[in-house]
Amino acid sequence: MAEDHTIKVLLVDDHQVVRKGLRTFLEIQDDIEVVGEAADGAEGVARAEELRPDVILLDVKMPGMDGIEALRRLRSLDSPARVLVVTSFTEQRTVIPALKAGAAGYVYKDVDPDALAGAIRSVHAGHVLLQPEVAGALLTQDDTGGGQGRGNALTEREREVLALIADGRSNREIARALVLSEKTVKTHVSNILMKLDLADRTQAALWAVRHGVGD
Repeated sequence: MAEDHTIKVLLVDDHQVVRKGLRTFLEIQDDIEVVGEAADGAEGVARAEELRPDVILLDVKMPGMDGIEALRRLRSLDSPARVLVVTSFTEQRTVIPALKAGAAGYVYKDVDPDALAGAIRSVHAGHVLLQPEVAGALLTQDDTGGGQGRGNALTEREREVLALIADGRSNREIARALVLSEKTVKTHVSNILMKLDLADRTQAALWAVRHGVGD
Protein backbone atom coordinates (compact mmCIF):
# COMPACT_ATOMS: atom_id res chain seq x y z
CA MET A 1 0.00 0.00 0.00
CA ALA A 2 1.22 3.51 -0.76
CA GLU A 3 3.09 5.09 2.09
CA ASP A 4 0.91 8.20 2.12
CA HIS A 5 -2.11 6.02 2.88
CA THR A 6 -0.47 4.36 5.88
CA ILE A 7 -1.89 5.38 9.27
CA LYS A 8 1.00 6.15 11.63
CA VAL A 9 0.20 5.06 15.19
CA LEU A 10 1.87 5.87 18.52
CA LEU A 11 1.27 3.52 21.48
CA VAL A 12 1.16 5.12 24.95
CA ASP A 13 0.67 2.65 27.82
CA ASP A 14 2.66 1.98 30.99
CA HIS A 15 2.40 -1.81 30.56
CA GLN A 16 5.04 -3.16 28.21
CA VAL A 17 3.07 -6.35 27.62
CA VAL A 18 0.08 -4.32 26.43
CA ARG A 19 2.24 -2.27 24.06
CA LYS A 20 3.86 -5.44 22.72
CA GLY A 21 0.48 -7.06 22.14
CA LEU A 22 -0.90 -4.02 20.36
CA ARG A 23 2.23 -3.70 18.20
CA THR A 24 2.19 -7.39 17.26
CA PHE A 25 -1.39 -7.18 16.05
CA LEU A 26 -1.21 -3.79 14.36
CA GLU A 27 1.96 -4.61 12.45
CA ILE A 28 0.08 -7.22 10.41
CA GLN A 29 -2.34 -4.56 9.15
CA ASP A 30 -1.45 -3.39 5.65
CA ASP A 31 -2.51 0.20 6.26
CA ILE A 32 -1.29 0.75 9.85
CA GLU A 33 2.29 1.37 10.99
CA VAL A 34 3.36 1.61 14.64
CA VAL A 35 5.92 4.42 14.60
CA GLY A 36 6.72 4.51 18.32
CA GLU A 37 5.88 3.71 21.94
CA ALA A 38 5.79 5.57 25.24
CA ALA A 39 5.38 4.39 28.83
CA ASP A 40 3.66 7.46 30.31
CA GLY A 41 1.89 10.65 29.35
CA ALA A 42 4.93 12.94 29.39
CA GLU A 43 6.89 10.62 27.14
CA GLY A 44 3.82 10.21 24.95
CA VAL A 45 3.50 13.97 24.41
CA ALA A 46 7.22 14.26 23.61
CA ARG A 47 7.06 11.33 21.18
CA ALA A 48 3.95 12.78 19.54
CA GLU A 49 5.80 16.04 18.87
CA GLU A 50 8.78 14.13 17.50
CA LEU A 51 7.00 11.50 15.40
CA ARG A 52 3.83 13.37 14.32
CA PRO A 53 1.61 10.26 14.33
CA ASP A 54 -1.84 10.23 12.76
CA VAL A 55 -3.44 8.33 15.67
CA ILE A 56 -2.38 7.88 19.29
CA LEU A 57 -3.59 4.89 21.30
CA LEU A 58 -3.59 6.27 24.84
CA ASP A 59 -4.10 4.64 28.22
CA VAL A 60 -5.78 6.78 30.88
CA LYS A 61 -4.28 5.53 34.15
CA MET A 62 -0.49 5.81 34.08
CA PRO A 63 2.15 6.86 36.63
CA GLY A 64 3.41 10.42 36.38
CA MET A 65 1.45 12.31 33.73
CA ASP A 66 -1.76 10.38 33.14
CA GLY A 67 -3.74 10.16 29.92
CA ILE A 68 -6.10 13.03 30.77
CA GLU A 69 -3.25 15.48 31.31
CA ALA A 70 -1.51 14.16 28.20
CA LEU A 71 -4.65 14.89 26.19
CA ARG A 72 -4.74 18.44 27.53
CA ARG A 73 -1.06 18.95 26.69
CA LEU A 74 -1.53 17.59 23.18
CA ARG A 75 -4.44 19.95 22.60
CA SER A 76 -2.49 22.94 23.91
CA LEU A 77 0.28 22.05 21.46
CA ASP A 78 -2.22 21.82 18.58
CA SER A 79 -1.20 18.24 17.90
CA PRO A 80 -2.90 17.04 14.71
CA ALA A 81 -3.04 13.46 15.99
CA ARG A 82 -6.43 11.88 16.67
CA VAL A 83 -6.41 10.22 20.09
CA LEU A 84 -8.15 6.92 20.71
CA VAL A 85 -8.31 6.11 24.41
CA VAL A 86 -7.83 2.39 25.04
CA THR A 87 -8.34 1.47 28.68
CA SER A 88 -9.77 -1.01 31.14
CA PHE A 89 -11.40 1.77 33.19
CA THR A 90 -15.11 2.19 32.45
CA GLU A 91 -16.24 4.59 35.18
CA GLN A 92 -17.87 7.85 34.09
CA ARG A 93 -15.35 9.82 36.15
CA THR A 94 -12.64 8.45 33.84
CA VAL A 95 -14.51 8.42 30.54
CA ILE A 96 -15.97 11.92 30.62
CA PRO A 97 -12.78 13.90 31.42
CA ALA A 98 -10.96 12.03 28.64
CA LEU A 99 -13.54 12.99 26.06
CA LYS A 100 -13.79 16.56 27.30
CA ALA A 101 -9.99 16.80 27.08
CA GLY A 102 -10.14 16.02 23.39
CA ALA A 103 -10.18 12.25 22.83
CA ALA A 104 -11.66 11.30 19.45
CA GLY A 105 -12.82 7.93 20.68
CA TYR A 106 -12.91 5.56 23.63
CA VAL A 107 -12.65 1.77 23.55
CA TYR A 108 -11.89 -0.87 26.16
CA LYS A 109 -8.82 -3.08 26.26
CA ASP A 110 -10.92 -6.19 25.74
CA VAL A 111 -12.03 -4.86 22.33
CA ASP A 112 -11.83 -7.39 19.51
CA PRO A 113 -8.52 -6.86 17.63
CA ASP A 114 -10.24 -6.39 14.28
CA ALA A 115 -12.62 -3.88 15.90
CA LEU A 116 -9.61 -1.98 17.27
CA ALA A 117 -8.09 -1.75 13.81
CA GLY A 118 -11.45 -0.51 12.56
CA ALA A 119 -11.57 2.06 15.37
CA ILE A 120 -8.14 3.38 14.38
CA ARG A 121 -9.25 3.75 10.78
CA SER A 122 -12.49 5.40 11.88
CA VAL A 123 -10.95 8.11 14.08
CA HIS A 124 -8.26 8.71 11.48
CA ALA A 125 -11.02 9.39 8.94
CA GLY A 126 -12.45 12.06 11.26
CA HIS A 127 -15.21 10.08 12.94
CA VAL A 128 -16.15 10.30 16.60
CA LEU A 129 -16.06 6.80 18.07
CA LEU A 130 -17.93 6.09 21.30
CA GLN A 131 -19.17 2.78 22.63
CA PRO A 132 -22.93 3.02 23.34
CA GLU A 133 -22.62 3.03 27.12
CA VAL A 134 -20.05 5.82 26.92
CA ALA A 135 -22.31 8.02 24.78
CA GLY A 136 -25.18 7.32 27.16
CA ALA A 137 -23.10 8.37 30.16
CA LEU A 138 -22.12 11.62 28.50
CA LEU A 139 -25.66 12.51 27.55
CA THR A 140 -26.69 12.36 31.21
CA GLN A 141 -24.14 15.01 32.17
CA ASP A 142 -24.86 18.69 32.69
CA ASP A 143 -24.57 20.66 29.49
CA THR A 144 -21.16 22.34 29.62
CA GLY A 145 -21.24 23.49 26.02
CA GLY A 146 -23.96 26.09 26.19
CA GLY A 147 -27.73 25.71 26.05
CA GLN A 148 -30.12 25.69 23.15
CA GLY A 149 -29.88 29.48 23.00
CA ARG A 150 -26.40 29.24 21.52
CA GLY A 151 -27.76 26.93 18.87
CA ASN A 152 -29.92 29.80 17.60
CA ALA A 153 -26.72 31.55 16.48
CA LEU A 154 -26.04 28.78 13.95
CA THR A 155 -26.95 29.30 10.32
CA GLU A 156 -29.09 26.71 8.55
CA ARG A 157 -26.01 25.39 6.73
CA GLU A 158 -24.10 25.13 10.00
CA ARG A 159 -26.95 23.13 11.51
CA GLU A 160 -26.80 20.77 8.51
CA VAL A 161 -23.05 20.33 9.03
CA LEU A 162 -23.56 19.80 12.77
CA ALA A 163 -26.18 17.11 12.14
CA LEU A 164 -23.74 15.25 9.91
CA ILE A 165 -20.98 15.57 12.53
CA ALA A 166 -23.38 13.96 15.00
CA ASP A 167 -23.93 11.19 12.45
CA GLY A 168 -20.21 10.44 12.60
CA ARG A 169 -19.37 11.83 9.16
CA SER A 170 -15.87 13.04 8.31
CA ASN A 171 -15.29 16.44 6.69
CA ARG A 172 -14.83 14.75 3.33
CA GLU A 173 -18.12 12.89 3.67
CA ILE A 174 -19.92 16.07 4.75
CA ALA A 175 -18.49 17.89 1.73
CA ARG A 176 -19.83 15.19 -0.57
CA ALA A 177 -23.25 15.12 1.11
CA LEU A 178 -23.74 18.89 0.97
CA VAL A 179 -21.91 19.44 -2.34
CA LEU A 180 -19.34 21.73 -0.74
CA SER A 181 -15.55 21.90 -0.82
CA GLU A 182 -13.74 20.28 2.09
CA LYS A 183 -12.20 23.67 2.91
CA THR A 184 -15.69 25.19 3.23
CA VAL A 185 -16.76 22.37 5.53
CA LYS A 186 -13.72 23.00 7.75
CA THR A 187 -14.72 26.66 7.97
CA HIS A 188 -18.27 25.70 8.97
CA VAL A 189 -16.93 23.30 11.63
CA SER A 190 -14.69 26.03 13.07
CA ASN A 191 -17.63 28.45 13.19
CA ILE A 192 -19.82 25.86 14.91
CA LEU A 193 -17.21 25.20 17.60
CA MET A 194 -16.71 28.93 18.14
CA LYS A 195 -20.43 29.76 18.36
CA LEU A 196 -21.20 26.86 20.71
CA ASP A 197 -18.00 27.38 22.74
CA LEU A 198 -16.91 23.77 22.20
CA ALA A 199 -13.40 22.35 22.00
CA ASP A 200 -13.73 19.75 19.26
CA ARG A 201 -16.10 17.75 17.06
CA THR A 202 -16.61 15.11 19.75
CA GLN A 203 -18.24 17.73 21.97
CA ALA A 204 -20.11 19.09 18.94
CA ALA A 205 -21.56 15.65 18.20
CA LEU A 206 -22.71 15.25 21.79
CA TRP A 207 -24.18 18.78 21.82
CA ALA A 208 -26.13 17.95 18.65
CA VAL A 209 -27.54 14.75 20.14
CA ARG A 210 -28.39 16.48 23.41
CA HIS A 211 -30.27 19.27 21.63
CA GLY A 212 -31.95 17.18 18.96
CA VAL A 213 -30.11 18.63 15.97
CA GLY A 214 -30.84 16.47 12.95
CA ASP A 215 -33.78 14.63 14.54
